[in-house]
Amino acid sequence: MRFHLAWLLALLAVTATTGLAQSVDPTTQLQTILLWSGKAPGALGDEGRDKPSLTVYHPRPAVAVGTAVIVAPGGGYRSLAANHEGRQIANWLNSLGVTAFVLSYRLSPRYHHPVQLGDARRAIRLVRARAAEFSVSPERVGIIGFSAGGHLAATAATHFDGGNAEAPDPIERVGSRPDFLILGYALISLTAPFAHKDSATSLLGEQPDPQLMAELSNELHVSARTPPTFLFHTGADRVVPVEHSVAFYLALHKAGVPAELHVFEQGAHGAGLGLQDAALGAWPTLLANWLRASGLLAKPHGSRP
Repeated sequence: MRFHLAWLLALLAVTATTGLAQSVDPTTQLQTILLWSGKAPGALGDEGRDKPSLTVYHPRPAVAVGTAVIVAPGGGYRSLAANHEGRQIANWLNSLGVTAFVLSYRLSPRYHHPVQLGDARRAIRLVRARAAEFSVSPERVGIIGFSAGGHLAATAATHFDGGNAEAPDPIERVGSRPDFLILGYALISLTAPFAHKDSATSLLGEQPDPQLMAELSNELHVSARTPPTFLFHTGADRVVPVEHSVAFYLALHKAGVPAELHVFEQGAHGAGLGLQDAALGAWPTLLANWLRASGLLAKPHGSRP
């Protein structure tokens, strides 16, 4: 009880310092942080659906490695698969010592682009700006996304900025480029023959501008500055075909960006951790190996044992 009281007092002190609205679930002790202290840019109201947020999942201090991952669940930009592509992923990342931040971004039909990208960018900035508070390194902030959440993550990784040094909000002074990217059966292209039309409509509306569709076809915007990427998909995916991940991987390879792609023969779209499939269920182990090889599961030099 003493620990919880001290932790809550510390949280109140941080809230007073940052000015960002935060809450703690008394049953789970999970901390939820609004991305903006006042109304979010473009907000159409003051309901929960108008308030993008991050829910923080901390690993045990003894195993924490100082790496942060923002988790963007899928749902076709119309809903959020917050359990199997959110909470379960966060808990698994915690088992590796990674601090996870499940992103609740704004959804269609109430919101369209660029609102969702603004929410993702803000999430990256916030975690990086408050890295010391979360006991993570500001140089080890990644993002993982699934399905449409994967499109959002890939968009953030190909459409980023270095922050605005003149912004009155200190969070906006921080860059929005993720340090690494993880994509699970991600939607990538809005223009290719294999594009997922429903997600494009949800994101851009009924008659989207072709130029904007091309701008958000992320395989066309990979550069040498796109962060190192891990991708997995299944050949049996009939919702978002594997060509999406293949196209993005080829663009990364051409740009010289370190990347690893795993394509599984079987497995339906939206499998999450894939625990019901012996083959597909290996992707978390493969990702853990990639993170370890990238140095992201080692505690930063000089940290306490």
